[in-house]
Amino acid sequence: MSTRILVIEDEEPLRLALCDALRDEGFEVSEAADGEEGLKHALSDAPEVVLLDLMLPKRDGFSVLRAMREDRLSSAVIILSARGEEWDRVQGFEFGADDYVVKPFSMRELLMRIRALLRRADGETPGMALEGGKLRFGEVIVDFAAYSLECAGVRHGLSRRELELLRFFLSNEGKTLERSTILDQVWGREEDPTPRTVDMHVLKLRKKIEADPEAPRHIQTVHGVGYRFSRKGESVR
Repeated sequence: MSTRILVIEDEEPLRLALCDALRDEGFEVSEAADGEEGLKHALSDAPEVVLLDLMLPKRDGFSVLRAMREDRLSSAVIILSARGEEWDRVQGFEFGADDYVVKPFSMRELLMRIRALLRRADGETPGMALEGGKLRFGEVIVDFAAYSLECAGVRHGLSRRELELLRFFLSNEGKTLERSTILDQVWGREEDPTPRTVDMHVLKLRKKIEADPEAPRHIQTVHGVGYRFSRKGESVR
């Protein structure tokens, strides 16, 4: 079965060009010219990837994205927008976008970004057996589909970025990860994050998965470098 991509774009020449190029690459493509129609298609069809413009008639892209995530739709979302200001990019990622591409862009670059997201989705958490989209380590049960985890019987919601950060740690257990590496792999460079961004998200995760966030055993600090993750909760030596 081919990958389904939904293109939500009101500029007809661009929408048609995108749809034609994606079909040429073997994708199954649907399209919408306004936000309301796009949200309807997204919720009913649950495509693997959504290409989403921000400045749309009837319902803007941010509103569409927020509604998709509130409905727990797990489609990967790439925002396509002429608005490249930092506030717009940050807002997009906070609402749950997976990537942000500023117009004009090359089709080759867009295809590379789409395939990168699909590889990440297929890999989920490499080397780990998941049941029903859930993974257990220590006292923690992560529910990837529901954007949440349970630790010692207490349930916590996860932002999309927190979930991706935890997924990256799980996929690289035991490795010392530099902050710059984490930024590249979890945030990418389009968003212009800083090392402090990583530290703040690690702090939030520790409060949800550590018995004592002040003495963490799962997400360990490697001073002067970054972090190392351990599912067993082993201390750094």
